[in-house]
Amino acid sequence: MSIPAIRIQGLTKDFSVGMRGLKLRAVDGLDLEVGDNQIFGLLGPNGSGKSTTIKVILGLLEASVGKCEIYGKPSHTVDARRSVGFLPEAPYFYRYLSGRELVRFYARVCGVARANINDQVDSVIDLVGMTEAAHRRVGTYSKGMLQRIGLAQALVHDPQLVILDEPTAGVDPLGSAAIADIIRELKRRGKTILLSSHLLAQIEGLCDRVAILHRGKLVREGRVDDLVQDELSESLVVEGLSEAGRAAVAQAITEHGGRLCRVEKPRLSLDALFLNEVNQQESARQQTEASAPKEGGLE
Repeated sequence: MSIPAIRIQGLTKDFSVGMRGLKLRAVDGLDLEVGDNQIFGLLGPNGSGKSTTIKVILGLLEASVGKCEIYGKPSHTVDARRSVGFLPEAPYFYRYLSGRELVRFYARVCGVARANINDQVDSVIDLVGMTEAAHRRVGTYSKGMLQRIGLAQALVHDPQLVILDEPTAGVDPLGSAAIADIIRELKRRGKTILLSSHLLAQIEGLCDRVAILHRGKLVREGRVDDLVQDELSESLVVEGLSEAGRAAVAQAITEHGGRLCRVEKPRLSLDALFLNEVNQQESARQQTEASAPKEGGLE
């Protein structure tokens, strides 16, 4: 049996509030396990304990009660954290460095061997699609570019576990789709990804399993398909059915003890609709440019 990427047992974290020694419980008796080579989503409203849980996993906070392990090692130890890459929600990077210089800096901080640094930096910059902009200063980057160069710094030491806190916050749908593709590629490469996000549509199409936190407690956990499935209903998808045929289907359902609740058209998600329309427009533009006569060319 493989060792889970993350194992949390009985985790409770209290913070002192004010001068009277009052305690605020941010995480309350949390048990959670993230399997190796999974994309795992951590969901919950603001104040549900997501960020506190991530900080305990990273060893930035000490648990009041309970324990947390990364691949079988206590998460507060340096040895455990060597296998972790992290992208915070609002990273602060040195704005005067170029993207390549920034990633190279973090490669040295993370102990990448000098002989391998150039190859590692080039590899992760290419993975996140920032090769053409790697020479530019970070201070000139858009939000989406900052998130992608942030992903590069989180991956430069080739970690087995990648923790991403709201990786698409403030990023437009095209940038979000690109980041989602990078996350899928990381899984194909055998990595484990713990992802905290409030964009539920993206989580649904990306994660293998999710956990929902509320007021520090685990509310639900499991495979995405299992959690969102309505066990009491079934959908029949048909094409070209006449009015008479629809009436006959409704009658048959009634005769067999069922009830036709509604008839509706299948829906795309708004993200899918947006991406489809933008991609069609971009494809049409490229075709127009390709077919237009070049300046100075023969007609």
